[in-house]
Amino acid sequence: MFNFTPLLGAHSSSEASQSLLELEGGIKVLIDVGWDSDFDLAKLKKLERHVPSLSIILLTHATSAHIAAYAHCCKHIPQFLHIPTYATTPVISLGRTLLQDIYSSTPLASTVVPRESLLNTSYSYQSSGFDTSLKILLQPPTSEEIAQYLARIHPLKYSQAHQPLPSPFSPPLNGLTITAYNAGHTLGGTIWHLQHGMESIVYAVDWNQVRENVLGGAAWLGGSGAEVIEQLRKPTAMVCSTRCAEKSPLAGGRKKRDDLLIDMIRSAATKGGTVLIPTDSSSRVLELAYVLEHAWRRAWRKDNRENDNDAALRNAKLYLATRNVGATMTYVKSMLEWMDENVVREFENESSNVSSQQHKRTNSKQIPDDDRSNGAKPSGPFDLQYLRLVERKSRVEKLLATKGPQIILASDSSLDWGFSKEVLQNIASDPSNLIILTKEYGNDGAGGIGATLWNWYQERRDGIAMEKGLDGQNLDQVHTGGRELSFQTAQRTPLEGKELLMYQQYLATQRRLQNTVPSGGAQSLETAADALDESSSTSSSSSEDSDPERQGKALNTSAVVAHFNRNKLGATKEILGVNVLLRQRGTYDYDVRGKKGREQMFPFLSKRRRADDFGDLINPDDYLRAEERDDVDGQHVKDGEPGKEARLGQKRKWQDSGLQNGTGRRLSNGSNKRRQVVRDPRSRPATHETNGDARDDAQKSSDEESLSSDSEPDTDQQEAAVPSRLDISVQSVPTHLRLAFVDFSGIHDQRSLSMLLPIIQPKKLILVGGSSSETSSLADDYRQKLGLQSTPNTTASSFLYTPAVGETVNASVDTNAWTVKLSEALVRRFNWQDVKGMGVVTLVGHLAATTIDDGISQTEPSAKKRQKLLKRDSSGDAASFSPPPSPTLKMTKPQEVTPLLDVLPTSMAAATRSVAQPLHVGDLRLADLRKILQSAGHTAEFRGEGTLLIDGLVAVRKSGTGRIEVEGGGLGFPDARTVTRMREGTFLAVRRRIYEGLAVIAGG
Repeated sequence: MFNFTPLLGAHSSSEASQSLLELEGGIKVLIDVGWDSDFDLAKLKKLERHVPSLSIILLTHATSAHIAAYAHCCKHIPQFLHIPTYATTPVISLGRTLLQDIYSSTPLASTVVPRESLLNTSYSYQSSGFDTSLKILLQPPTSEEIAQYLARIHPLKYSQAHQPLPSPFSPPLNGLTITAYNAGHTLGGTIWHLQHGMESIVYAVDWNQVRENVLGGAAWLGGSGAEVIEQLRKPTAMVCSTRCAEKSPLAGGRKKRDDLLIDMIRSAATKGGTVLIPTDSSSRVLELAYVLEHAWRRAWRKDNRENDNDAALRNAKLYLATRNVGATMTYVKSMLEWMDENVVREFENESSNVSSQQHKRTNSKQIPDDDRSNGAKPSGPFDLQYLRLVERKSRVEKLLATKGPQIILASDSSLDWGFSKEVLQNIASDPSNLIILTKEYGNDGAGGIGATLWNWYQERRDGIAMEKGLDGQNLDQVHTGGRELSFQTAQRTPLEGKELLMYQQYLATQRRLQNTVPSGGAQSLETAADALDESSSTSSSSSEDSDPERQGKALNTSAVVAHFNRNKLGATKEILGVNVLLRQRGTYDYDVRGKKGREQMFPFLSKRRRADDFGDLINPDDYLRAEERDDVDGQHVKDGEPGKEARLGQKRKWQDSGLQNGTGRRLSNGSNKRRQVVRDPRSRPATHETNGDARDDAQKSSDEESLSSDSEPDTDQQEAAVPSRLDISVQSVPTHLRLAFVDFSGIHDQRSLSMLLPIIQPKKLILVGGSSSETSSLADDYRQKLGLQSTPNTTASSFLYTPAVGETVNASVDTNAWTVKLSEALVRRFNWQDVKGMGVVTLVGHLAATTIDDGISQTEPSAKKRQKLLKRDSSGDAASFSPPPSPTLKMTKPQEVTPLLDVLPTSMAAATRSVAQPLHVGDLRLADLRKILQSAGHTAEFRGEGTLLIDGLVAVRKSGTGRIEVEGGGLGFPDARTVTRMREGTFLAVRRRIYEGLAVIAGG
């Protein structure tokens, strides 16, 4: 069974992706936790309903469309953090910097408390006349929490088959196997293959088959490039995205695209303008950074200094403005093995050049300035010499205040948040400036600054500035004509007075509900049941925390019911039942009259003994010395154990810590001395802002400015820790800059989809992740490739699905399976043969009907048991105490009949042996056969397509259907050694090697 439900990203121009896959046995797999740039909490409601039943989570790309909501779900949705998550190492590392960039750049990512929740939980909101437009922000995850969330993800490598662990509240996975393959769209991007029973599912959303500078193409094709690899070929179901399904590839390929980008930049830099290139902060920015850095290296080469065409590039300054970009580049430098082989080869060549030149110079001799770009200085693929990294808002404001041509890569590509929005707001009024869009935006009125500019670019209402590139190609730059562009600025304002009281009531209610709804097994039960013994509960909770994969086993029915009613004010006694004695303080009586079952007994929580291969797990706190027990976290606890908030190793709510004043700021004389040292994970050496030494005095001064800007405090994290509300201000700016477009989206186009889908040959195809027009266009094209009509009544509707958001489709494999019981006599005759790690056997038997109890009769004992009974009856003791025979009870329940496959009778065996033919199982590759024969001393070489010639005498051919033909004799003139082998039987040797690679199953 395989059911598929798109939770986000179907029949919409939104790039956010969330998909739910349901397999046999109640297994649910969530793929991607994407979000839009508006960070609307209502779009996560469908996902939140499925969290209690999820088995595993898979992540495909480190982009906001695939991972933006992951940190929010870990912090605010119970049980989400305890679901095992799997992704590749680059997705984990780059996703960490992306999420930190999002939450430090815009308050919108914190999300607004829903008005319904305030109405249900806050009495102040109901009784007072507050403005309905009040938007109270939830507490966002800090950088440390984001790092902890991403550290829990299990890393995988490409082509590594892995059997995942289920979540604590999931049924067994029953051999589910997941495998990651290169998607080519982002660094570490994944095409997932899921194997469960007879279901072989390929999940391919946002992939790119074309090789780029940094990334190789998707892993669809094998080494020869003509066939799809066996693991991804002919799946029972395939989920494919339809984004850019109507886009035609650019003539000239990657080189033409890169030259077009440089020509656009050169045109604006010649006028002294500023060029803004909006991009993301962790994935597609690597391709742009590589292209621009290497373009500036070529422009500054010694042999290119006199080239006037590159003078504009040498005069312009290059910046990459995004938060945490230093950490991103550090991660990227350690992930060269995930990139294209050309990048790896470039790194190896540069390393060898530097090592060969180091012995030619002395320690006192400096590298001349003219030789920096000629290999004398280490310059790997991402050892940035000309691209300067900017991480602070103050630094962005300083570089915008300077005069001269500048090229700024800034996040985010949506232009709704990040440094790209601030840069655009400052350069929009100058007609000499240029913004280069790097992807297509939706046209369905979704809103956003990026979508507005894309509509202006397509309308071209105010004319086009036609300019020529170096190759004579037209550079389309669209005028904006002074149209007004609205910018919405989101700001945090600390809560005061009744607003703060309302927020505190909301937090208290949510904490009460989380105590009712278990989020992690015995730990949550211990939080709710305060009547339990303190020492035993502490030991249990710490041991439960040590194994997060097995939390949540103690879920009871009342807690599950309370989970679906958590939006109410609190769980009532009717919902909790007898568990009210544990879950509500001050409750000691419960009326059991008229109750049944477990409602008649006092609730009991059994503490499991936790053990591993080395013995029982212990709690280190139980073995503290007396002087160590006197001081835990700076609190005197000699007379009693510390409170739950002050327990060692547990977090405390900021509002309950007692370390803040009325405004939410931290007090200087807090009692917890250990936690006063707070390290900012984004604080790094100042060299991240300026890579490389200064090339002239002006660049030295600018480097000093960047160093001074790093020392300035960043108050974003401090403001995020204070309970705040969201205030939005709108500002309109007249736009006079020019618009251009160069496609750096790095995603499949119409040509790739139309060529690959027919040769992948999925039995069932599900199209998601695109607009309605793109989905319909790809569906019609695929039907035409298969020679079917596009009417919904044709056979195509049974294997081609285009579900909408929230619609579930059944894409199960069309097979019929029966359960047959094998007799012991037949099993003993099996002759298993190994074919590529799989056992193959042939069955020929007689099918008959039998009952399950046949062969295990309870009334007639076996021969050994009969002998024991007779021996016991012969003795006097056994005979004297033998009980009287009891009357047999006839069961009215009918016995279940099942088919039984037994050995053929002798009369039927001869007739069957003459009809059945031998069967060859396996797939023999001619390249493997060539290696085997060469290792055996034969000469083997390819002659033509699909023909292997052995010893000049025997030819082996393999047809397109997999049929192997062996021909011998009359080919060429063999030498003396070949004549010797021919006497030994070359034809028989080749045939024997072929049979050894196949499983020859006899028919009889």
